[in-house]
Amino acid sequence: MRPTPYVASLRIYEPLSAFEPVDRIRWQNIDASIDSKKEEQALALRRLVFPEPPAVRPDGAHVLDINGIRYVSPWSTATRCWAALDDFKESLPSSITPFFIPSSLEEVITTGVDLLEDRVPHIITENWVIPPRWFSIFTADERVRGEDGDGPFCFARTTMSKARDRAEKSHEIVLGAFGQGPVEQEIENMLDWLELFHPESLVELDYGGLASYLDASLRAQGLDGISEDSSIEDVEFSLQGLASADGSVAGQGYERLVSRWRGVQAYESAM
Repeated sequence: MRPTPYVASLRIYEPLSAFEPVDRIRWQNIDASIDSKKEEQALALRRLVFPEPPAVRPDGAHVLDINGIRYVSPWSTATRCWAALDDFKESLPSSITPFFIPSSLEEVITTGVDLLEDRVPHIITENWVIPPRWFSIFTADERVRGEDGDGPFCFARTTMSKARDRAEKSHEIVLGAFGQGPVEQEIENMLDWLELFHPESLVELDYGGLASYLDASLRAQGLDGISEDSSIEDVEFSLQGLASADGSVAGQGYERLVSRWRGVQAYESAM
């Protein structure tokens, strides 16, 4: 089973030169051939059994070496733990959250958070589904898919400049079609996040373990598995419809996308 079986990730890989000297020294010696995603998963599982303050432990990173340049996407474990806890606490009344997260565990998660200089994670994740806005910053020719020892995989990678341009265009189209609202705001938030990083960064969408569920869902429909996933194309098609004020075209692309990922989400209910 692929690491993070229910999780898809959107990652920012900044050039090594964008980091502080102490981080550059630490990350320039990482072996890029090591499967850092499995290492990240293993550390997360250990922390479930033996909770420890993530902010006081040296963190890992995903590394890409492309055309002689090293790009790094720090796991940002402490930042992501802190953000996840904060989001969870905001989603429920304060009288209820202690039943899910004991104060002792909350103390472990938040220990050292005040020492974090940067609370912006290089990685954001979603469970059981990939938001349409993530697909909007890639094109089909940037997608790579196949199968390896962990099963089906799919990822797309582009430059920061292209990702920002596409996010801005998507935001303009959605704002023009629907005005201000939650969908427009989510795209704007994504764009704000992208603009926080080095302009020469790379942006990567990784289906993670969802690739296996998507592959199984498509095969159950008589299709050729993940090789027939057209999520990027469907979002592009829908945006084109919105841009031309053709609601029928926009609806067709969106319905294809939603129907495809509804099949993946069904596995969550079956467990």
